[in-house]
Amino acid sequence: MSLALAPTDRPRLPRGVRLAQDRVRGGMVLLAPEKAIALDAIGEAILTRVTGDATFAEIVSDLADTYSAPRDQIESDVQAFLQSLRARVFLTVVK
Repeated sequence: MSLALAPTDRPRLPRGVRLAQDRVRGGMVLLAPEKAIALDAIGEAILTRVTGDATFAEIVSDLADTYSAPRDQIESDVQAFLQSLRARVFLTVVK
């Protein structure tokens, strides 16, 4: 199984995984049962767009437009980030 996301894939957080505000350290964290990942501003920007409704291509386009950044660079960075979460079962994909 390839972890790469196709443009039409709809990434989503699986059951039990959610974004939360870290009141102690500030910032956002990705929480899963007995696990937590501190997010930087880039991770937060990506994951706030992961709704299960938006396609990978729509997420990339939105980020490129929002940050006036080259689409190909955004796509590469988002792909790598989401693949790493998918490998650790923090992310699932609806085809």
